[in-house]
Amino acid sequence: MKKLVFSILFVMQVFFGWAQQNATVTGKVVDSKTQKPLQSVVATVQNTNLTGLTNAAGVFVIEGVVIGKQLLKITSTGYSQQILPIELKEGQKLDLGTVVLEEDVTSEQELSLITITENDLGDDNSGSESTSGLLQASRDAYQQAAAFNWGQARFRIRGLDNEYGITMINGVVMNKIYDGRPQWGNWGGLNDATRNQEFTMGSAPSDYTFGGILGTQEINTRASIYRPGTRISFSGTNTNYSWRAMGTHASGMNSEGWAFVVSGGRRWTKEGYFEGTDYSANSLFASVEKKFNEHHSLNVTAIYAQNSRGKNSPNTKEVTDLAGVKYNSYWGWQDGRKRNSRDKDLEEPILMLNHYWKINEKNKLNSSLTYQIGRIGNSRIDNAEQTIAIDPFTNQNLGYLPDPAYYKNLPSYYTSMYNLDDYTDFQGDDPLNQANAALLKSQFLANKQINWTAMYRANAAALDGKSNYVLYEDRTDDKLITANSIFTSQLSDNISMNAGVTYRKLKSENFQNLLDLLGGSYFSDEDGFYTGNQSQPNLNNPNHIVRENERYGYNYILKADVIDAFTQFKFSYNKFDFYLAESFSSSVYQREGLYRNGLYPNNSFGESRKTNFENFGFKGGVTYKISGRQFLNFNAAHMTKAPTLRNTYNNARLNNNIVGDLENEIITSVDASYILRAPKFKGRLTAFMSRSKNGTANTFFYAEGAFEEDNEGDGSDAFVGQTTTNVSKRNIGAELGAEYQITSTIKATFAASYGEYIFDGNPTVTLTNDALASDTNTNPVTNYGEATMKDYRQAGMPQQAATFGLEYRDPKFWWIGANANYLAETYIDASPLLRTKAFFRNPADPFGLPFPEATEARARQLLKQEKFDPIRLVNLTGGKSWRIDGKTFGFFASVNNVFDVTYKTGGFEQARNANYRELNQDVSSGTPSFAPKYFYGYGRTYFVNLYIQF
Repeated sequence: MKKLVFSILFVMQVFFGWAQQNATVTGKVVDSKTQKPLQSVVATVQNTNLTGLTNAAGVFVIEGVVIGKQLLKITSTGYSQQILPIELKEGQKLDLGTVVLEEDVTSEQELSLITITENDLGDDNSGSESTSGLLQASRDAYQQAAAFNWGQARFRIRGLDNEYGITMINGVVMNKIYDGRPQWGNWGGLNDATRNQEFTMGSAPSDYTFGGILGTQEINTRASIYRPGTRISFSGTNTNYSWRAMGTHASGMNSEGWAFVVSGGRRWTKEGYFEGTDYSANSLFASVEKKFNEHHSLNVTAIYAQNSRGKNSPNTKEVTDLAGVKYNSYWGWQDGRKRNSRDKDLEEPILMLNHYWKINEKNKLNSSLTYQIGRIGNSRIDNAEQTIAIDPFTNQNLGYLPDPAYYKNLPSYYTSMYNLDDYTDFQGDDPLNQANAALLKSQFLANKQINWTAMYRANAAALDGKSNYVLYEDRTDDKLITANSIFTSQLSDNISMNAGVTYRKLKSENFQNLLDLLGGSYFSDEDGFYTGNQSQPNLNNPNHIVRENERYGYNYILKADVIDAFTQFKFSYNKFDFYLAESFSSSVYQREGLYRNGLYPNNSFGESRKTNFENFGFKGGVTYKISGRQFLNFNAAHMTKAPTLRNTYNNARLNNNIVGDLENEIITSVDASYILRAPKFKGRLTAFMSRSKNGTANTFFYAEGAFEEDNEGDGSDAFVGQTTTNVSKRNIGAELGAEYQITSTIKATFAASYGEYIFDGNPTVTLTNDALASDTNTNPVTNYGEATMKDYRQAGMPQQAATFGLEYRDPKFWWIGANANYLAETYIDASPLLRTKAFFRNPADPFGLPFPEATEARARQLLKQEKFDPIRLVNLTGGKSWRIDGKTFGFFASVNNVFDVTYKTGGFEQARNANYRELNQDVSSGTPSFAPKYFYGYGRTYFVNLYIQF
């Protein structure tokens, strides 16, 4: 806090010493085609908070502009922006006359293309998407490439997950407290309504928040800033949905001070690009503003976005070779239709009240109160364990239900076999095993989808009506209240200040909800892997009989109270601009168990102790204006960040245990840029570096050979929770974006990114084995020590990318463009557990000695991180618009991955083979049962959009 106070005192001293005189700028903005005035156009003096909005006559006025040379930016959605150099003298009123804006036909791309790949990398019920959203607010060539050309391969700007960025609506943070990521689906399908955006890159200053090191995306839904008119569009595509219809109407501000915007959309398909991936989404939006006078205005925004989509499975190479890249093991036929067992259902409406107070010409206060409720559900089939199923009607052997791609259903189950009594005796090539493998191959190809009919028959055949198989969902019901205020002040001609405070209160109910008994009468709430009291999820209601739409399995509440505050001071002079910002946050978390779990009877029911994390952040930057066209920019940030709710508890579903030695994450970031803005050439070259320490991550999986053998010889196998702490990362690289106007109609663009994103240290790995829980061991955590992850690559995105594009824009309002893209250095997600010393320890050895066959050379081969093949993609885009009787008709079309290239977007190592011997045997067989699983990108896809606006 001392640093914060000293910073404020310093800038206030600067304020009193550097005040200057000012002037006024005015102008009228019109449409180039119709010559009619444009309302709600934003005119901004760059590097200041001075902004003017055009009225119904198209006129804007900006007062208090610093004398000297300035740049005036004029922007409106759907039009190409204008940047005008101006020079002001003391006391002058500069009238720019008429400013003409031309329609930006390429902006249709921003409203149409959806580059978010919706493959799930995990089955948590946070609901957040792990990929970045569209950077619609920016016209930077590099950011455009990242959003529209590289996004299909899961490219991440600077290698950063979007929990390191902030997404806001009207100054309200939309990042989830649970995992730090925004849930894009909460406003999905409302492209027209959310197109008014501002984006800051990296740690550059934002007027709304201190921000993160990835950047800030601010969506503005204030009704008066929308260009009046109506827009209707209809689209067809073959990506995650097939059809989309949208309609939007904006009234503009009338003479009585009212403005409103309404928008709605629907997206749907029976099957998306991957097999069995159904999609249905409905979205509604309304924004109403009442302007009481020149000082006060109220705006109410309501957003309702409901969507349901079927997920697609990650698959091993064996499964992909047998069934194809589009294969999805999550669906099966039922009554003549495809039914997906793993649907993600989202419905979290947002209601927001904003008060805009223009205190005077130099001071503004924007306050808001937001209430968000709703649910997120991720469904799957529940059964005690994978068992051989026999059809009671035909006596047919159906294999292991319900997962058709279960490892015992695949040929590798036999071809990877070793003699249990002699670890060197490979038996996968025995004639009998080869014959069994051939039989499994034919059975899999004949029954490679979920057999819904067999499960219904099995449940119907049960004498007591008890279902052996049911469909349930991991459910999260959130109630979130957010209150915030943002104060903006032009302290002097050269100095502006932003300050804000936000309070968020979350109550998140998490539970297992039974959706479908699949033909049975009831389901028994017990864990079939345990006996006695340990099998009871809730000792307060033992032997619970569960029916549809009832809770079972686990049931708990997560509570969070989060306070954020920041101040920011920006200074603008003829040759230098710079800024300083500070932040403080406090996060208080608590779990309340509603079930007394049989495994943890003494620490699962009731409230846990509260955890409190306090964090600070400091950042600053400077821009040196070499000339009116050339700039040097430098930014630096150092901050701490609280662990997310997701990573605070070892296993929140079962107990109140908090991760040991949990610390705030420490984040440092610097970047430096050279920027050139010439009439025909625009470019930016940036070098960047970021480091993070003390990161934490939780994952869950079944591990074989991770623990010491018990008397029966099978105690080494367990379903475990893996907690990785002290995670350190280093991201270093450079990015280049450039565009050159070859002629008045032809433009060339080039963008490139080079990164080295590595783990910068060895994290600590602990495993929680619930089977070891007891009255005396209420936190059965085993410390496996350090994992040798240093210098391993971070997974899930290309670390190198380049694109070259040509665009022809005809004066008659049609355009066509093509981009060639290269993406490389994508790595698989490596398992930390397999890189610990315990991985080499023989669990059967009484002295804990390593496996005798283990060698360093072979270990390096087994643990070498897989690098995916480079990706080469060609994309085509184009469109045309017509102006007829005051109405604009147009279309936009694109074809991505023109040559139908097959490529991996991500993948992960399976850690089921949790010791050296089991992994070595599996890999040495040549047909491993627990090989890595992969996600694949779209092949050739198209998007066609037809629209009319008037």
